[in-house]
Amino acid sequence: MPAPPPTGSSAIDVTGLSKSYGDKVVLDGIDLRIPEGTIFALLGPNGAGKTTTVQILSTLIPADAGQARLAGHDLVREAEAVRAAIGVTGQFAAVDNLLTAEENLFLMADLLHLPRREGRRRAAELLRRFELTDAAKKPAATFSGGMRRKLDLAMTLVGTPRIIFLDEPTTGLDPRSRRTMWEIIRGLVADGVTLFLTTQYLEEADQLADRIAVLDQGKLVAEGTAEELKRLIPGSHIRLRFTDAHALESAAAFFGSTAYDAEALTLQIPGDGGIPGLRAVLDGLERASIEAEALTVHTPDLDDVFLTLTGQPKRPGESPNSLEDNAQMDKTRKDNTR
Repeated sequence: MPAPPPTGSSAIDVTGLSKSYGDKVVLDGIDLRIPEGTIFALLGPNGAGKTTTVQILSTLIPADAGQARLAGHDLVREAEAVRAAIGVTGQFAAVDNLLTAEENLFLMADLLHLPRREGRRRAAELLRRFELTDAAKKPAATFSGGMRRKLDLAMTLVGTPRIIFLDEPTTGLDPRSRRTMWEIIRGLVADGVTLFLTTQYLEEADQLADRIAVLDQGKLVAEGTAEELKRLIPGSHIRLRFTDAHALESAAAFFGSTAYDAEALTLQIPGDGGIPGLRAVLDGLERASIEAEALTVHTPDLDDVFLTLTGQPKRPGESPNSLEDNAQMDKTRKDNTR
């Protein structure tokens, strides 16, 4: 069951949202409540319904059933007010390559019917904020991937939206550019903006999101903070490393554990990673007069959460870059380095 959301004013309230295409159920009555000034991440395999959710909440397509309020406005009855309160940044930068960075921002200001002076002021402010002032007069076609993503997000902010939908905002960026984008996103939240994030990078959700929901086959299968989701998955343990085989064997006998590695001189003891369990292990070692060289606590990560909660075979024709594949590759790399 999804964890209850925190109290406080909500930026997005969704109840019973459903969408089907013929016999294919894409969204099956999902409920969401996203507090103002927070980052919410929606994870799920390809075809789970993430993009459909964003399209409905950004007024691009209608839902078949359910209700939603964004920034206090009804999604259907007050669609224009919803559009005025939101911004959408898609997976691919929607900039005009023939225009300069400055001209792209001017164009957005004109589309929003901002007064000319206000549009110019807003463009200059955003160019400074995104460190694009030196490139203001350069065509967007000459920009790197990271610069294009920054310009794309800056264009979204011309209208000062209260809610921003970010659809895989760092796809294709190198690690340095990705972390720069993360800092920009955190800065937006500090200003009171609410962000609805979909991402292919589980680390990104772990680093940024206040709350995370996992969507699978049109249903929300879990929701909570990253730590709450990790606690749903078994596999936490304390790992002890010893300096010699005698100490290892003594500890294994004392704790009644067979999960040990004689070559690495390590012993695994099941536990939830909490302080009481850790204290019990330390007290046990002291009572048995066994000295450990090192102690580490291992808990499941979001890779484990994702693979466990969405553990179904890959659908026919699904992209090889799906979240399942990314999670499995990340997990394999981590396991190989342990």
